[in-house]
Amino acid sequence: MENIVVYSSGNSNRLKYVLDWLLKERLQLDYVMTSNERDASGLAFFISYGKPLPNSVSIPDAGMLWQKEYVKTIPAKGAWNELPTLFATQEGGYTLPFDLLSAIFFLLSRYEEYHSFNADKHGRYPAANSILYKHGWLLRPIVDEWVYAFRKQIQSATGVTIPATAYLFQPTYDIDMAYSHLHKGAGRIVGAYMRALLKGDVKQISERTQVLKKKQKDPYDSFRWLRQLHKEYDCKPLYFILSSTQTTAFDKNIHPKHPAMIRVIKNAAKDGSIGIHPSYYSGERNKIAKEKMMLEEITGQKIHVSRQHYIRIKMPDTYRMLLKNGITEDYSMGYGTHLGFRAGTGNSFAWYDLTQDSQTELRVHPFCFMDTTAHFEAKLSVMETFEKLEAMSKLLEKTGSTMITIFHNFSLGTSNEWKGWRQAYENFLIEKTAINSKDDYQA
Repeated sequence: MENIVVYSSGNSNRLKYVLDWLLKERLQLDYVMTSNERDASGLAFFISYGKPLPNSVSIPDAGMLWQKEYVKTIPAKGAWNELPTLFATQEGGYTLPFDLLSAIFFLLSRYEEYHSFNADKHGRYPAANSILYKHGWLLRPIVDEWVYAFRKQIQSATGVTIPATAYLFQPTYDIDMAYSHLHKGAGRIVGAYMRALLKGDVKQISERTQVLKKKQKDPYDSFRWLRQLHKEYDCKPLYFILSSTQTTAFDKNIHPKHPAMIRVIKNAAKDGSIGIHPSYYSGERNKIAKEKMMLEEITGQKIHVSRQHYIRIKMPDTYRMLLKNGITEDYSMGYGTHLGFRAGTGNSFAWYDLTQDSQTELRVHPFCFMDTTAHFEAKLSVMETFEKLEAMSKLLEKTGSTMITIFHNFSLGTSNEWKGWRQAYENFLIEKTAINSKDDYQA
């Protein structure tokens, strides 16, 4: 298809940001802007924003894309082609009954997170505050569904087929507790024995003793199994390494310079790609710089990918800190307490800094699933967990979107706490990597 013309009476950074993502990235269409209504009206087809014009797919204008600030907004709820919508309008004459562009901008920019809120115990924005949670849409990639429907709308109006984007499954792993018993140092081992004794946990004492005597494998050590799985099914994973130099209540990995941890990191780098998992307190005194430098020394490569430990994101501070430290890709866009799509999409997007009213160089990669969330927060069984995962995957497959999952080495080990997870995950990975391979072949 030739360049699509987009009519709008004005232009702004926000409008350009949304159009670039919607048309160029997701629909893979080039476009040109015009503010000349007469020129646009003479075309056989164009997109009209803010005015219902003949021969156009017209979208109403809610005004958000012209603002320079972030005023607290509660978008009106509506429906379009059996899809729920935001920024709905009662104004007649438009092809779409809602401001698609403002709705996308509102969710991708995380507009609602810039306003005051009561943070949870980890200082995070609560999922229950989000409009997607309140409307019951958190488990669906609603933005991707809108894009999919908009693609069909353009195809219907033009008679031209727009090639669909391919589904992609991207497995990722957080390595923030490489071992349960091994390599902890005498002080931590004695402390663990004492706690188990006080609880009367004979099973834990026995397991720890057997592991330390090397008569039993550490239950968190799934690293070789993962490498073999990825090799067999031609899968390229992404590992996030907690590189804290101090043990805290929230940072329990062994020291990154410990020989055992170095082996884990170097083997992970051979298996896939490496990103940093900044420690819980990494935002204090710019600790992330030291942690990143150490990880770069061990891997021998520049680290530009990150995911926040405990998914601790605060807008805009966290993302500014990452950019300042040479991070250009972040994989923290999701909730630690709830499954689903924090920004309404499985697809990546550039971070838009609302305080500066401009697009940045940071690329945001949303995840929709984390093992610990399903197990500890939602308290789902193995079967229930993978049913939820499969349901989200089906929506992403339909819309040609990306599925990013977070698992930990310990959930895929041999711990009784996680019984059944390893086999269920292997089955899921085999199925989804087969879809990846099919899409690659067809491309």
